Amino acid sequence: MSKVKTSCLFLAAAILMAVSVVETLAESATQKSAFSIRKVEEQVVLYTIHRGSYDKSANAIGKLFALAGQKGIRPQGGVTFTYLNNPERVSKEHWLTEIRIPVGKEALKLAGTLGKFTDVKTLAATEAAVAVKPQGQADPGSLYADLAAWIFSQGYASIEGPSETFLTNAMAGDYALMKTEITIPVEKIAPHKD
Repeated sequence: MSKVKTSCLFLAAAILMAVSVVETLAESATQKSAFSIRKVEEQVVLYTIHRGSYDKSANAIGKLFALAGQKGIRPQGGVTFTYLNNPERVSKEHWLTEIRIPVGKEALKLAGTLGKFTDVKTLAATEAAVAVKPQGQADPGSLYADLAAWIFSQGYASIEGPSETFLTNAMAGDYALMKTEITIPVEKIAPHKD
């Protein structure tokens, strides 16, 4: 191959690499700028504890909605999963999640009567860091890592495990098909005094 062709191929490869790096940096900057701190209002939820992976959760979600219908409880928002253990540290068969459906305050009259792992409760108002996991992203590990770093850089610390509210395809059974809103309760860190 001639020196000119080799130089042109090298230059083209360098340009493609540079464009890729710029696109990656732009995506990262866009993703990080999409993070925010938001006040989450007090909320009443109907919930159940689920053990297992997403692909096994549709039945638990269906039963929770059926129970709501049987008891005359009207859902007032999307399904939320709150992680009770770390999905990166246990196998998916042992993931523990609290599946929640927001409901009206009148449902509190049923608190303590719905079963061993299913009940109604009030979640206190809090501040939370918020991010959106786009549809098509199967592994949110990097998003969670970026969000955790962003939380700290903003002078906050997480005070509870994360929750994901399913904005699309909650019953699909395939996490990659779901668009979710991630919320992590946070509180401001007091400045360190020397």
